[in-house]
Amino acid sequence: MTHTPLFAVGSENPVKINCVLQAAIQFWPAARVVGVGTDSGVSAQPQSDQEMLLGARNRAEQALAKMPEADFGVGLEGGTLDTAEGMWAYAWIVIVDRAGKLGLGQTGRFLLPEPVAQLVREGMELGEADDRFFGRANSKQQEGAIGILSDGRITRLTLYQPAVTFACLPFVHPEYYRNASDFDV
Repeated sequence: MTHTPLFAVGSENPVKINCVLQAAIQFWPAARVVGVGTDSGVSAQPQSDQEMLLGARNRAEQALAKMPEADFGVGLEGGTLDTAEGMWAYAWIVIVDRAGKLGLGQTGRFLLPEPVAQLVREGMELGEADDRFFGRANSKQQEGAIGILSDGRITRLTLYQPAVTFACLPFVHPEYYRNASDFDV
């Protein structure tokens, strides 16, 4: 890419915008990133890989559509997955370009404390459950559950940024990747 790429992020959350910026400038030092409001089209608390992927793709496509000057749309959709081991929290990232090519990435997963998981099972969004259990306010636009649980060693930004980097790889090295738009996302 010879010009300065513009990434439209399907969120106005400063953590999500900044993690996309941190990932993008690794490959394109002059990259620009702008957040735009989008609707995931999935539940407020996604609870499966499929739902998170669909939400991330919806956000990426809407962001790209809302910013005609953007080269890429980026969707970040966090959620939970309840398993026999407990409730895992993580996120999927989808990047889409103007040709419809997709890049996908996923964050690491971590187990939530059972009292937080129970609040989510009862219908509360994870950010609200974190705030209630840990006595915080608006943690999802700050350190998030991972920041609280790791005593700040990992924040939402540092959790999400590698996954955005993973999603950039098909655009950095298109010669090594088939057209990811073929994925059932």
